[in-house]
Amino acid sequence: MPTEVAAERRLFTPGGVVAACAGFALIGALQALYGPAIPALRADYGLGPAAAGLALSAHFVGGLLGVLLFHRAFGKHGNRLLLAASYAAMAVGILGFVLSPSWPLALVGALVAGLGYGGVDYGLNHLFALGFQRRGTAMLNVLNGFFGVGSVLGPAVLSVAGAENYAPVFAGFAVLAAVLVFALGGVGDRWQPEFHVEPAAPRSGALRRSLVMVVAFVVLYVLNVGVEAGVGGWEPTHLEFAGYSAESAALATAVFWLMMTVSRFLVVPLTLRLTEATIIAGCCAGMALCLGLAVVPALSPWAYAGVGLFIGPVFPTGLPWLYRSTPGAAGAGAHVVAASMVGGVLFPPLLGELIELWTPVSAPIALFGVNGLCLAVLWWIWRRTADLRRPRPGAQLDDRAKRTRGQG
Repeated sequence: MPTEVAAERRLFTPGGVVAACAGFALIGALQALYGPAIPALRADYGLGPAAAGLALSAHFVGGLLGVLLFHRAFGKHGNRLLLAASYAAMAVGILGFVLSPSWPLALVGALVAGLGYGGVDYGLNHLFALGFQRRGTAMLNVLNGFFGVGSVLGPAVLSVAGAENYAPVFAGFAVLAAVLVFALGGVGDRWQPEFHVEPAAPRSGALRRSLVMVVAFVVLYVLNVGVEAGVGGWEPTHLEFAGYSAESAALATAVFWLMMTVSRFLVVPLTLRLTEATIIAGCCAGMALCLGLAVVPALSPWAYAGVGLFIGPVFPTGLPWLYRSTPGAAGAGAHVVAASMVGGVLFPPLLGELIELWTPVSAPIALFGVNGLCLAVLWWIWRRTADLRRPRPGAQLDDRAKRTRGQG
């Protein structure tokens, strides 16, 4: 325990924790702002739906690169330097996005902002996991809860300011990112573990099984994040087509992110009674129901809120299942999280192309299909991990034999 307390003190002071939570609220707000701003961006730049959706794709491409760069640089440079560079990239990228005279330059700004987003996202998650040791799970939940708070506040602020005033709202968050560059004094610059245990190398069969399982989880996460990014990016467009005002559509998107946040707290008691597989299966089934109902205009806002309620627990609940079902997967966790951002890169512009060919009503139908693929992959993983949910035949006899030999 003294070692754990010392490690915590080296990495985060109370002020450092507050700054980290503010940083996560910031990245949550930034991700959630693009969707409600799409109608105004289309008007300002003369864009079609697919071209406007590239803003969110550029953001996720930058996020993917930010995760990988922070992972590669961690340990070679100080923590404060890496986080400061991430916040600075966010500030510069956001300002470039809203001040660019042309859409290609605006996309470059979105990519740079995403680069900082990925660094903050992965960096603070990683440092919290290292620094808080036994309290890591609780503190990570607190940290990611503030991501949800920001995801709610961003669209809500835009709804109050008016979608046409997206530039000042984005610029305000750029100023906050710049302020956070100078609020890193409560973060320890270095952290060295007291001991390191080298994991045993898995056998070839177990390694092959692990790689296949990691690929399956990557596909599951890509599809799931694709649904999340698709709803967050195109819900306002669909609702406006269904007859709702731009402000109402932005507010409904804020409710979607709010339900995502609330669901991550509501699912905690269920984790004591249900397996991760059962929870994720129930969530994907609930998402299918809600996406089907989203086609009905009178039910669309409520249905999207239901999607948020069911999709929230999938991402955090899947990681423990991955670690337990895949030998040696802890090291692959960062790559799974990074690869999952591909869903945010691919699906917004694909949905935009579909909307151009048909109508915005096609968005929930397409997302229903993507979620169906999630259920298929989930069923496959469930079958492959069935041996982990029930005792292996003869296992009790083997255990008794081992104990008998030990007593002898």
